[in-house]
Amino acid sequence: MALTNTPKMPFHVAVCGGGIGGLCTAIGLLHNNVPCTLYESAAAFEEIGAGVSFGPNAIRAMNLLDPEIKIGYDRIATKNAWPEKQKFWFDFNLGMKEEAWEKTGMKAPGKDGLRVAQVVAGDVGQCSVHRAHFLDVLVKLIPEGVAKLGKRVENVEKKGEKMVLTFGDGTHAEADAVIGCDGVKSRTRQILLGESHENTDPTFTGKYAYRGLIPMEKAVEVLGDELARNAQMHMGHHGHVLTFPIENGRTMNVVAFRTKDGEWGNEKWVLPMKKEDMFRDFAGWGDSVMSILPLMEKPDVWALFDHPPAPTYYKGCLAILGDAAHASTPHQGAGAGQAIEDAYIISNLLGQVDSVDDIEKAFKAYDTIRRPRSQKVVTTSRDASYIYEFEDETLGSDLKMIKETLEKRYDWIWDEDMPNQLEQAQNVMALKRNL
Repeated sequence: MALTNTPKMPFHVAVCGGGIGGLCTAIGLLHNNVPCTLYESAAAFEEIGAGVSFGPNAIRAMNLLDPEIKIGYDRIATKNAWPEKQKFWFDFNLGMKEEAWEKTGMKAPGKDGLRVAQVVAGDVGQCSVHRAHFLDVLVKLIPEGVAKLGKRVENVEKKGEKMVLTFGDGTHAEADAVIGCDGVKSRTRQILLGESHENTDPTFTGKYAYRGLIPMEKAVEVLGDELARNAQMHMGHHGHVLTFPIENGRTMNVVAFRTKDGEWGNEKWVLPMKKEDMFRDFAGWGDSVMSILPLMEKPDVWALFDHPPAPTYYKGCLAILGDAAHASTPHQGAGAGQAIEDAYIISNLLGQVDSVDDIEKAFKAYDTIRRPRSQKVVTTSRDASYIYEFEDETLGSDLKMIKETLEKRYDWIWDEDMPNQLEQAQNVMALKRNL
């Protein structure tokens, strides 16, 4: 069903941010007959980064939000190439040579290349897209006139009956409610929680990552067909390297993670990469990893930040969503999916609001249901990196325990029943209405 910008609800919502979370929220609101305007700070819709993965939960949420999102996603998504591998999220392999383990003070748990685990992700397996291409799918579903570009939000405040937004270009806008979807460095989060709140700012996680792309034919040439065309994770002490196909199998996406002691120490989170730094970080790793690293094109290095738990996702008629609410590390491939889940819940709740007076009740229900789950994704994502990098104190380098843990630890994310979650939120909203 084609969306129009002529909804019927007697209130207007400002959506701040034109990334995955903001666009999905706007699409969901319009499907629920809620008029909205989307304000994006950039002069054009754009996403930084390359590949992004979505689990079974996120793909179901896309379809619930708007089947056209799922159709567009399927058109650009890339799965593992081998039919027998398509149910797997990643093959987990040891990535370090035995002599490199000795230098860490740990006994080598096995030879590099040893298969540790294969993790089944429902009927989806590893399913990835190029971020920019997925953004294009979403943008095409936004009716003309909904989005306003070049509008970086600087302030949101209640004035009389309206929420007033102030933008960096000196202009203002009014709305009855505001949803902040403005990413990990969110201004709306600062406004909501207070700039001096201890949980406002993102926190360096002690991890950084080298990211780059490799033409698939080159990857196949050095790795062979199985390792190149199907998602792999190479595990080692204080580091792990993952690879997976994107762009319909034409490109291999590479992300090589390392642990860093202390703070990041640079105001920029994305820096040009020096290949000699990367080679030093992965000295002593196995042939697969050392074959991949020199081939990376357009490489850069990313500091990984996440959000400490916010005590609330709303205040009055201002709410935050996606990375603005619960920015996560990418170690479970679940962060972007949480934004889509958020959008599904909040847009459907607002679609059942009869007046401006009930908007806060919808935001309360959204906060009650979404905050525990999304914040658990943040904490367990950090925990996942400790497992991949043999830093988990309980599991250590016990491959049997690591295998058993990996094969079941993601089920609670992937198996979520979103209609049931919405029903729980609706019950919370109904209860608040009756009080």
